[in-house]
Amino acid sequence: MSLLVWVMMAIAIWHFAVFVPDHFAGGIVGAFLAAIAGAALFGFLVSGLSVPGASDTRLVQAFVAIPGSVIGLAISYMYGSRRNPEVRAH
Repeated sequence: MSLLVWVMMAIAIWHFAVFVPDHFAGGIVGAFLAAIAGAALFGFLVSGLSVPGASDTRLVQAFVAIPGSVIGLAISYMYGSRRNPEVRAH
């Protein structure tokens, strides 16, 4: 159940990607996948390499996903900016 919470929180954070220029690797879809992967991986690591079940899911699981999705978006943005040479010219 926590995995669902992590993914839903990542989707909520991903919506803020419209406020920055689209330099994500893979465009907006790449940003979507990076946010979900970052939140799921970070949540998995913070939870002790396991996914808490329905009875162990608390509000804190939603907050665990925020840094993971932001880190995933930042990595995608940096990679996409470096990969595209015309972005660096501006």
